[in-house]
Amino acid sequence: MSYKESIDKIRPELDKSFKFLESEVAKFHTGRTSPSLIEDITVDAFGSKFSIKQLGAISSPQSNQIVIQPWDISYIEPIEKAISLSGLGMSSIVDKNIIRLNLPLLTEEYRQTLIKTLNEKAEQTRKTIRHWRESAWNEIQQSQKDKKISEDDKFRGKDELQKVIDDYTEKIKSLIEKKKNELSNL
Repeated sequence: MSYKESIDKIRPELDKSFKFLESEVAKFHTGRTSPSLIEDITVDAFGSKFSIKQLGAISSPQSNQIVIQPWDISYIEPIEKAISLSGLGMSSIVDKNIIRLNLPLLTEEYRQTLIKTLNEKAEQTRKTIRHWRESAWNEIQQSQKDKKISEDDKFRGKDELQKVIDDYTEKIKSLIEKKKNELSNL
């Protein structure tokens, strides 16, 4: 196995990690609320984990409001708890058998909360990418130990692997900076 095969093997995982970050960042709508902002929040209900979209209908009747209509009223309390733990800063109001979420105005404090959350998501993605780098590097080193590649190829592989990782790190940085600028310029 050449070092290029080790690197090519992790590329789909790196792409998957970056695409997941892109989808997470897209949920940070800066002008209008969207159901996508909360639909994937994990809810602990009855000993299992569900996303909010699995537990009810989500709509956005006003630009700063999201309404959740759970399929069963017993889901209301776990959904409320999950939203409060999400760190999005939304206040919830239970109105009979629906939950109304009011998105706070984009104050400086709320912007900072969103930016902090963006940074956390970016760091999680960088951590995943470092994991895959480590995996590929270990495989390259093992190939050299097993005499399948030369020591020169091992170091070429290390350099090429680092270039790939640097490209993904730069893509993450660019994506996060773009969203931060959107948030700052509102």
